[in-house]
Amino acid sequence: MEKDRREIEISIVVPVYDEEKNIPLLYEKILKVMNGLNKSYEFIFVDDGSRDTTTQVLRNLFKADPRINIITLRRNFGQTAALSAGFDFARGDIVISMDADLQDDPAEIPNFVRKIEEGFDIVAGWRKQRQESFLFRRLPSWVANRLIRLFSGVKIHDFGCTFRAYRNEVIKNLELSGDLHRFIPAIVSHIGISICEIPIKRSPRIYGRSNYGLSRILSVLYDIIIMKFFISYLSKPMRVFGLLGFFSFAAGFTVALVLTIGYYFFGLSMRQHQGNIIMSVFLMLAGLQFILSGILAEISVRTYRRSAGQKIYYVREVLSR
Repeated sequence: MEKDRREIEISIVVPVYDEEKNIPLLYEKILKVMNGLNKSYEFIFVDDGSRDTTTQVLRNLFKADPRINIITLRRNFGQTAALSAGFDFARGDIVISMDADLQDDPAEIPNFVRKIEEGFDIVAGWRKQRQESFLFRRLPSWVANRLIRLFSGVKIHDFGCTFRAYRNEVIKNLELSGDLHRFIPAIVSHIGISICEIPIKRSPRIYGRSNYGLSRILSVLYDIIIMKFFISYLSKPMRVFGLLGFFSFAAGFTVALVLTIGYYFFGLSMRQHQGNIIMSVFLMLAGLQFILSGILAEISVRTYRRSAGQKIYYVREVLSR
């Protein structure tokens, strides 16, 4: 029988993917902190298609602790989908999301809870002193956060941090796709919620390796475009059209820039390069057309999902008491 949601004050949602060595340590750390809070709580581990022994590790914990819930997805759907599954299942009045790699320190949980109890709807973690590579992690993150703040109007420093606390009603049945978990404060900002940010400690990863890298930069740019147009959700149609659009527009812009520099500084004759001028204009217009087509395709997908009641994840198994 499902528990009465009112019996649970805090839900801790942890998406996991190949974290067999980290899970037991994380569980012990969270347990120690939560037992000191004197509040009812539940664990929600979302196994996002792990390939190692993570699934069995979670099952062993489930047998030992009735507060543990496990959602096993049919394959690896990504962090946004895993968080969405956890949010949909969460029954606590306060929902805390965090990574499973031990870089988020569970000792910070009381600070998040305190801010929610002060009246905030979302409390975002700010990795103020990050220890990752500057070129491959911190610099791309700094650029992305500046762009997101500019286009969303939400003035927080760290949109990429998973460690956050939410009031349940803010994220319950929230439609997410792509990599939009980082944009949740921006997506729900239009309904008049209150958001605050707290600096958190960030520890280096001990086991496993990060699944993030420079390849995610284009993904973030796609998300920003969709958010700017209608503060909504991103999916595969925009990935395809957006990629073509970016490369087409960039190629046309580069040709136009070279011709302009040649004309003003090197006496290049525009009459002799009319074909290149036409090509650059065509490429830029084609790029914009691809991006607009992606947006229209995304609207169609969203309409279909809403009418069909389709989720962005598929559950293989739920273990709960």
